[in-house]
Amino acid sequence: MPRLIHLNGPSGIGKSTIAQAYVDRHPGVLNLDTDRVVCLIGGWQDTFFRTFQAAQLLTAAMAGAHLRTGFDVVMPQLATRVADVEPFEAVAAECGAEYREILLTADKSVACERFAGRAATEDAVTKGIDDVLWERGGTAMVEKIHDQLTAYLPQRPRCVVVPTGGRAPEDTYADVVAALGAPVRGR
Repeated sequence: MPRLIHLNGPSGIGKSTIAQAYVDRHPGVLNLDTDRVVCLIGGWQDTFFRTFQAAQLLTAAMAGAHLRTGFDVVMPQLATRVADVEPFEAVAAECGAEYREILLTADKSVACERFAGRAATEDAVTKGIDDVLWERGGTAMVEKIHDQLTAYLPQRPRCVVVPTGGRAPEDTYADVVAALGAPVRGR
């Protein structure tokens, strides 16, 4: 049964890094990052939140198309409201796939440090998304997201929490794979 693996967590926590590691070690898996999809839409920097809604619809459609081929989808995407994940749960169900949510987390101070540490990134998509967050308060926004995730988690009893604070990406990756019940493949 294919799976839609949702890696949730605050900006800078390592979702994209873990998603890429998973895809690199699992042939056929689609790394479907809504942040990358939103950047395909012209003018996204000026109308981020409106454009993001369209990108979520596109992401859900892409996830469904790929799940129907029988392969997994890994989706590194922040979600702080149940309404944000329901469309993806529905797509997975429609495709006969399993929806798995894993929350990557760390103490609020660590999450803020990681986000602030990305300021020097050369990746245009990450920089563009981070610019939107910095315009809305930067680390204060990450603190708010952290609080929203804390309130969100009790609503998601099947969500698996994987701590990332002070850990190497390989250790976090191994915990994610273990949470999925899959063997850890190559390092």
